[in-house]
Amino acid sequence: MHRRPPSRTARPARVLASALATGALLTCAACSGGGGSNGGSAGHDSASDVAASPLAAESPLASPRTGMSASPRAEKSAAPVLTPAGAKAALITEADLEDNWTQVKGAAGWGDKLVIGKVDVADFLTARTNAADCQKLLDALYDDTLLGKPTGASALTGFEESSSRLLYQVAAYDRAKLGASLNWLKTLPVKCDQFTATDSKGGHRTVQVIEDPVSSVGDARQGLQVTVTGTSGNEPTTLTLQLAVVRVGTDAITVTSGGLDGIESDTTKAAVQDGTSHLKDVLAGRTPPAQPDNLD
Repeated sequence: MHRRPPSRTARPARVLASALATGALLTCAACSGGGGSNGGSAGHDSASDVAASPLAAESPLASPRTGMSASPRAEKSAAPVLTPAGAKAALITEADLEDNWTQVKGAAGWGDKLVIGKVDVADFLTARTNAADCQKLLDALYDDTLLGKPTGASALTGFEESSSRLLYQVAAYDRAKLGASLNWLKTLPVKCDQFTATDSKGGHRTVQVIEDPVSSVGDARQGLQVTVTGTSGNEPTTLTLQLAVVRVGTDAITVTSGGLDGIESDTTKAAVQDGTSHLKDVLAGRTPPAQPDNLD
């Protein structure tokens, strides 16, 4: 397999729940298209949706949206609804990531114990309401619910490379709630730039959140980098996670990658760009093309 020259801030993926000092977790996904805000900005929910293709009405991957308007003309232009088969078809594969990433089963059970903790409200002397947002972030990282619970079809998959992990999810959401979730993520680098969390044994962990630009794809997007510094087995431990969310209409992909070795931005970027393209194909009623492994 052809390997992309390493470009590392560190290495990407997501830490496994069972091993405090191993893996990395990452959540989900990607979408394609244009418009929306630039860079890491979440943009506004008023960005244009992907128009329904004539193929979508006949495809098992996306079905026409119904009950949206009494006007036949409006119905025809409504965005298609992602089906379970479509969500699965929109997932990325090992070929999208290149390098030595291996697709694994059981990704739905991943969880990173380093992000489990109770936020120290004392860190927020003048903005105590921000503590609730930071707690929500930690809980969402563990549960893989950065965008809340899907309201429609969803699918996820996971990949490993050494001790790094990457979680990829694609799902359909309520439009208003999806826009609110993206806007919420956008506020976290300010609200939760640095805070302390306490684990069940009284250990303290320092959490830092910064904005991390996402490729200009989809209708809206937001990226974050979260660093958790604590101990594992009485040894200093640092978990670094790269989060990328992209909206296409009322669907979105979420990618969470990272681990104890850091992050690899090139891998996250590939997951976002290829995943967005796959989702765009599915919503247009097309099956994403198979991507054969590259040869050395």
